Order: sequence, then C-alpha cells, then structure tokens
Amino acid sequence: QVHLVESGGGLVQTGDSLRLSCAASGRTFSSISMGWFRQAPGKEREFVAAVSRGGGSTAYADSVKGRFTISRDNAKNTASLQMNSLKPEDTAVYYCAASSVVLTRFSHDYNYWGQGTQVTVSS
Repeated sequence: QVHLVESGGGLVQTGDSLRLSCAASGRTFSSISMGWFRQAPGKEREFVAAVSRGGGSTAYADSVKGRFTISRDNAKNTASLQMNSLKPEDTAVYYCAASSVVLTRFSHDYNYWGQGTQVTVSS
C-alpha cells in the first residue's frame, strides 16, 4: 500500500513557474516508479512525466518536454514536478501516481494515486 499526497498547486500567470511535490508513505519508496498525470475539465486524464525507481531515467509527454522536469528524492520519499514557462493549456488537476512498471505512460499501470492538486494558468 502506498499513500500519496500532492502539494504546490495554485494560480499563476502565463510564463510563470510552479513546483509540485508528492509525499509518499507506506511501501518502500525506492521500489516504485513515479509518474505525474493531469486532467483538464472535460478531458481525459493524460500522462505528463515519469521517473524510474532510482531517478536516473525519465519520460515526458511531448507537450511538456523542455518545460517540465520530474525528479525524486528517495531519502525524503518525495517526487517533484518542476513546471516552467507555464501556458493556459497546462491548467488541470495534477496527480502523482505510483507504479511497479518502470517509466510507463499508461494510467492503468499505476496502482496508487494522490488526491490531486489544482494548477491554473491565467493568460
């Protein structure tokens, strides 16, 4: 069992930066791959980024590549998503999730989910 809690969302303007954090508890954090997803109103949940168990490998959606950076700190049981150059189309509820499948982009591979944190980017 893994319990995930996101934080760091908020209202920002176009071009601003925001850093989301995900605190994990329960299962050994270093044994799970972590991912971030987002869901905008009226749209399906979509993959944003993933990081491997050790943090050495990452994967990104094309829409955020070069602007977002995923990382993790296994000593602190946290995963983060640094979001730069934010755009209005980045507005969504952001979820962190845990998976036993490394670097997967598929939501059905993720067994544990946080409650989500709202990110709103105004134009």
